[in-house]
Amino acid sequence: MTTEAPIASVDARAGAGEADMHARSVRAMFDRIAPTYDRLNRVLSAGIDVAWRRRAVAAIERAPRGKILDLCAGTMDLTAMIARARPEAHVVAADFAPQMLAAGASKAPRAETVVADALDLPFPDGEFTAVLCAFGVRNLADTARGVREVKRVLANGGVFVTLEFFRPTTLATRAFHAAYARGVLPAVGGFVSGDRVAYGYLAASMKGFLSRSEYEALLVREGFAGVNGADLTLGVASVVRAEVVKA
Repeated sequence: MTTEAPIASVDARAGAGEADMHARSVRAMFDRIAPTYDRLNRVLSAGIDVAWRRRAVAAIERAPRGKILDLCAGTMDLTAMIARARPEAHVVAADFAPQMLAAGASKAPRAETVVADALDLPFPDGEFTAVLCAFGVRNLADTARGVREVKRVLANGGVFVTLEFFRPTTLATRAFHAAYARGVLPAVGGFVSGDRVAYGYLAASMKGFLSRSEYEALLVREGFAGVNGADLTLGVASVVRAEVVKA
């Protein structure tokens, strides 16, 4: 498995002060693990995450030409794939952890990097023709608010692609997720990075999130059209594509 850095990871029920404190601690955590982050992603996913990201990039093939946002960009693996697939596009990588962006900047030197909060994006309405988010949506304090921000910054006809570990709904996949999150992720992540607490947090972020069908229903409620998804690698990860049709 892989775990992109979240842009905002806060308990939605927390007060403003507590939420801000939590957000700062999570940002600091991702900055701490930035140096070993890429190596761990390859180890933890056995390299399968590369194929998953390719599926996400393929989902914007029919998106209108224009500016593209990699949201929750982390160390910019997805950004680099987008830049190679759409060399004519202005690609923006946004994340709230500056050290994560700094660690990946060399992968896509032409991409613009922006330190930003996914729940309050510093971009004008309709700025992008495509937004992709890999393994970051589940970490947002308010998923619906994050989805609304994506819709706001997308142009009419724009495409939103989410690559994520949704809550599994089959017995086999639930068992795999539970074993991985409780054992492999904190143990291996802690050993390689020296920060078991960080990877314990990442494991916890996978629990209690939406299922793919629940997330697709949320997108529909928030006004997205053409919502459709597909499971990858026996449902371990999933990709969901949606479009914006503005009146």
